[in-house]
Amino acid sequence: MSATAVHSLWTTAADPIQKIDAPNIEYGQLSPTLIVIGAAVIGILVEAFVPRRSRYYVQVFVSVVALAAAFAAVVALAASGYGTTKAGIAAMGAVAVDGPALFLQGVILLAGVLGVFTFAERRLDPVAHGNRVDSFAAQAASVPGSDSEKAAVKAGFTTTEVFPLLLFAIGGMLVFPAANDLLTLFIALEVFSLPLYLLCAVARRKRIMSQEAAVKYFLLGAFASAFTLFGIALLYGYAGSVSYATIAQVVDGTVETVNPALADTMGNDALLLIGAAMVVMGLLFKVGAVPFHMWTPDVYQGAPTPVTGFMAAATKVAAFGALLRLLYVVLPGLRWDWRPVMMGVAVVTMLGGAIVAITQTDIKRLLAYSSIAHAGFILAGVIAMTPDGVSSVLFYLGAYSFVTIGAFAVVTLVRDAGGEATHLSKWAGLGRRSPLVAAVFAVYLLAFAGIPLTSGFAGKFAVFKAAAEGGASALVVVGVISSAIAAFFYIRVIVLMFFSEPRPEGPTVAVPSPLTMTAIAVGVAVTLVLGVAPQYFLDLAGQAGVFVR
Repeated sequence: MSATAVHSLWTTAADPIQKIDAPNIEYGQLSPTLIVIGAAVIGILVEAFVPRRSRYYVQVFVSVVALAAAFAAVVALAASGYGTTKAGIAAMGAVAVDGPALFLQGVILLAGVLGVFTFAERRLDPVAHGNRVDSFAAQAASVPGSDSEKAAVKAGFTTTEVFPLLLFAIGGMLVFPAANDLLTLFIALEVFSLPLYLLCAVARRKRIMSQEAAVKYFLLGAFASAFTLFGIALLYGYAGSVSYATIAQVVDGTVETVNPALADTMGNDALLLIGAAMVVMGLLFKVGAVPFHMWTPDVYQGAPTPVTGFMAAATKVAAFGALLRLLYVVLPGLRWDWRPVMMGVAVVTMLGGAIVAITQTDIKRLLAYSSIAHAGFILAGVIAMTPDGVSSVLFYLGAYSFVTIGAFAVVTLVRDAGGEATHLSKWAGLGRRSPLVAAVFAVYLLAFAGIPLTSGFAGKFAVFKAAAEGGASALVVVGVISSAIAAFFYIRVIVLMFFSEPRPEGPTVAVPSPLTMTAIAVGVAVTLVLGVAPQYFLDLAGQAGVFVR
């Protein structure tokens, strides 16, 4: 090597290094998520440092205060105009702060508060060894039926780690519908999925079934995440960026700068179609749409019922929010390709969920198939591709989440010697034994069925109206038929509760603490208010229905 070459290498190396700019983070706009994640970290420290007998009270207090503070932050951001005029992109392009994001974050946080109330319930089971017990295993790490488990029960241990896990899941769910690039989307997906896999496995009763549910959910969830990640890689190859705005520009053909390293693959439609299909597939798995629904009934049945209620409500809200943003912000230029496919998915989801639910004999499995049918109804609004489509989906998700948490909270009250009595035959004559509980459950079932004067009717009407105006009239016809099929099995349960003879060896209805009573009462109140006077909330969803691009 010549002296001049060595000299030129030396001088190149000695050039002043380019300064890396510090990231510009808008902490105020991200405050709801930061509060929840911060509280989750505090919850882990509580597990490490607070004496065992005080942990439960500290964890419940920290969780409720954090979720209330985060909800206040969402309301403050919305009041300051971040849902409408000041909507923008925060955290260097990673997170959108706009109407749909704030609306869905508010719903998730309220569902989270009710979730904490049901998690904290300790009056349903009889006192064991002088200690009150909850729905969760005494010691999650011990093998079911082992000596260590018996010792943990005897000592009165409780798994209070469920509260920080719940907060981490909520933190991920807050980011998921607001994610504005594909990597943020994937990280949020993992942050809320992993705690849910764990929470599904820690039931106090039926531990083997609970662990089986968690393993199924974990394995199928891992497959879905892998598909999502592969789709993200293909979309990056197609657009040369993971940012939603850039991908949308490449799809529309309005992109100005081309990354030279990706010039050969950029604009390759095969990468776009396969990548988009894989990412959408991962999101359809999370909402439980057919044919990606197989995990739903097993996991709903096996998981502790408070976890099932929270998961059924909040996961749907987060995943539909992410799906809306992906289809309306990134892929509107591709709608002629994805709309027919999504219509097919919506049709088989509505019909599949409603028809299979008729054959179910377990109340939790019945509600699981009912949630699959509801995913189909919500997809009808997603497919509309109009501003009304977005606002109708937002309203439906808000209404649905309260009904779901309330319904699963009622399921926890009906008990026999083995814990929750979930077999439908055990619910016969419940209306005579406990008229109030049966009446409350009937209100929830009528809301699921979409009977007028309940939130379910207002939600279905909004979604079907948006679909019809968006040119998807065939979907509305299938939706109405599916609703009629679904009404059959909801009303069958009501008839069973009120018009059957109670069995002498039937279950008892436990008297819950004020926490579960609050969750159930709020659910009933929201169901009736949104059914009788939905206009204010429909207007709110309408104002919040504009995505920032």
